[in-house]
Amino acid sequence: MINLYNTHIESLSIHRVGNKSRNEAIFLSDAPFMLKDEIVPLIKEYFFKPFRDKEENYFQFAHEVDLDYNDMFKYAAEIFENPLNVHEVSKKITNHLYEQSNHPHIKNGEVYVTYLNNLTIDNNPVDAIGIFKSELQTDFLQFQEKGTDLEMILQQGINLNKLDKGCLIFNYKKEEGYKILTVDSNRYDARYWLEYFLSVDAFQDENFITKKYLKFCQDFAKDVVLPAEDKKEEVMFMNRSVNYFAKNDQFEETNFLNEVLDNPDLIPEFKSYKVDKGEKYSIEDVTEFPIANAAVSDARRKMKNVINLDTNIQIKLDFINPESAEKFVEKGWDEEKQMYYYLVYFNKEQKS
Repeated sequence: MINLYNTHIESLSIHRVGNKSRNEAIFLSDAPFMLKDEIVPLIKEYFFKPFRDKEENYFQFAHEVDLDYNDMFKYAAEIFENPLNVHEVSKKITNHLYEQSNHPHIKNGEVYVTYLNNLTIDNNPVDAIGIFKSELQTDFLQFQEKGTDLEMILQQGINLNKLDKGCLIFNYKKEEGYKILTVDSNRYDARYWLEYFLSVDAFQDENFITKKYLKFCQDFAKDVVLPAEDKKEEVMFMNRSVNYFAKNDQFEETNFLNEVLDNPDLIPEFKSYKVDKGEKYSIEDVTEFPIANAAVSDARRKMKNVINLDTNIQIKLDFINPESAEKFVEKGWDEEKQMYYYLVYFNKEQKS
């Protein structure tokens, strides 16, 4: 988890980068920009709002040979070792971005490199580097008094409600390649920012593994449990799975399977499915890991707990109290009507 509310912009350098394939220029400012008090809250909201609103999927700098060959890792380390040198390193960062701007779809724009302090990540106070890029220009109107009339003037500028690209590099977990958050609002050049400029991989911490394992379970429920059992058991399997994650600090696969799979015949099916699909979710060799509570809460919010019937009836099962569905909902077959049915037991109807 991150906290950006008390973050202070210690330094801000602004440059402009063009598209190299179109022979557009690069402009590097000689000195850092001096922020004025009236601009600070606006620019902070512009930079940080996308990170507060998005899911925290962390990345880390990576290289197939060694981290020291990753240019952005080197530049980040150089800044963290000597924050007073951030402006000079910001020029190297902008030059590096320019060298990756070879695809004709890549747009020119302003590059902002900031040094930040008073951030918190995983309850640890840290400094960070913010790198942001504005690309899309917006039309807006200005009005000016001219004699007895108002004159309309059309101008262009950036929309402070939408950051085009950005990343936060936290001075945290350096040995793994730092912990990084990134946003990219424009998908026409997806590989340019993440792969070519930053050169990052997913940060495989407990948050990452917890999310991936739960997603794997969700697909197993849909692909294996549903055909073998029924929709109720698919929902209840995921219900039991999420509750296992919610009440335990440590995941252990054997205990998990014994607890969540009512049908023991599905245990070898689960293991076989993991052999076939585990690499897709980066869990092929994972059998134990610390559970991230935030990832469990996020997964619970996204999961569907509704059985939709072809008779235009829905049955909503409770993820908080799964024993209710186990005890009080039964599925059967009516010979006379030649239809399945769900039998629901209750004492009295609850008021809405």
